[in-house]
Amino acid sequence: MKKRLFTFIIGGLTAALIGLMIIQSYWIKNAIMVKEAEFIGGVKRAMERVVFDLEKQERARLMKEWYTRMGYDDSTRMAMVPQMMDPSVFQSIINPNVVLPIEQRINAKTLDSLIGLELQNQGINTEYEFGVFSKNRYVMAIQKTGKYPDQLLNESYSIGLFPNDLVGEVNYLLLYFPHKNRFLISRLWMLLSVSIVLVLIIIFSFGYSLWTIRRQKKLSELKNDFINNMTHEFKTPISTIALACEALNDKDIAGSGEAVSTYVDIIKQENDRLKKMAERILQSASLEKGKLNMKAEEVDMHQVIENAINNIRLQVRNRGGEISLSLNAQEHIVKGDPVHLTNVIYNLLDNANKYSPEAPRIRIETQNTYSELKISVQDRGIGISKANQKKIFDKLYRVPTGNIHNVKGFGLGLGYVKAVVEQHQGRIKLESELQKGTKFDIYLPLLKK
Repeated sequence: MKKRLFTFIIGGLTAALIGLMIIQSYWIKNAIMVKEAEFIGGVKRAMERVVFDLEKQERARLMKEWYTRMGYDDSTRMAMVPQMMDPSVFQSIINPNVVLPIEQRINAKTLDSLIGLELQNQGINTEYEFGVFSKNRYVMAIQKTGKYPDQLLNESYSIGLFPNDLVGEVNYLLLYFPHKNRFLISRLWMLLSVSIVLVLIIIFSFGYSLWTIRRQKKLSELKNDFINNMTHEFKTPISTIALACEALNDKDIAGSGEAVSTYVDIIKQENDRLKKMAERILQSASLEKGKLNMKAEEVDMHQVIENAINNIRLQVRNRGGEISLSLNAQEHIVKGDPVHLTNVIYNLLDNANKYSPEAPRIRIETQNTYSELKISVQDRGIGISKANQKKIFDKLYRVPTGNIHNVKGFGLGLGYVKAVVEQHQGRIKLESELQKGTKFDIYLPLLKK
């Protein structure tokens, strides 16, 4: 995939995701506004009912007192009800309370009960604070708890009390909801929860898709590098074998036993080299499938280390280098597969040799740490940067070598090393600094006696 097309796709997906989130936010905001409008309407209806009920209760109480005081019987009372229910008649004849302070006309507990009942009827079940404000005296004559005096004056819903009073004080019933926003959100919790979950799923899917695309792009590049490296690695021994076979077909060489023996040895060495490279690729495939076969037996790691050193010592000496060995561990028997453990040590030694631009100086040391055997392989090579240290054990990954172009390999070695160590219940650590060298520490559990 071309870089420009990849950037265009990512930009398009990002814009679509942002647009979707904006639209979702817009609908949620509208839903909250609708719920708030319903809330305000419910509060107003509840307050109107409270005002009506207060006036009705006061009228009924005063009418009963007046009937009793005037000595009317029940039939007379019933006959006078329609007339007395007229507010203007009631006001002018029997309502002396219009001149009383509001706190003497309304009982706070009765008012609280009425408000609670009417709010519940409107489906508003949240904490509230009420107050009765006297405009003439400019005081809060009645309060439920007295906790929110400023909010009652500035952020409350209000309605006039006893609107049919022709004289007397002007009073307002104030209603404030401390947890209004929480209540509105709770009415939308299902919508909000689903929206949040869907947005999170979309964001996660987008992020995962982006990560997958980048990973696939990187793996594609690594695969191409691997194929190129593999082609060059196999090309050299194949060409050498072809040349040796052509030489053997020459009549002059065919008659010389010493020359024939030399060319046969070359063919044998190159064939062994091809087998080792093929085996390494097959081992990598087995690791990928999780089918790396391990034969568990007692293994003397000092013997394994010495065998691995013997296999690579000649290559190191040909470059003018040396390998120093310090076998300090008193206990060095582990349970594992000797072949794979030998390959682990050989891979680390081979990397130390290949990534040393000058004469290799390799040090291998063992020591005991608690119930483990620690094996350290250290070199003075080109080292590994901090950024590359995080990727060093990835399959097919090869550390960039700068101006050194003679480092061969498939990028399979350290991934194989880590997998084998972990299958032996061990662990591997890396310490490295550019231009100063690299140190690998392997910790393997000792065989329990």
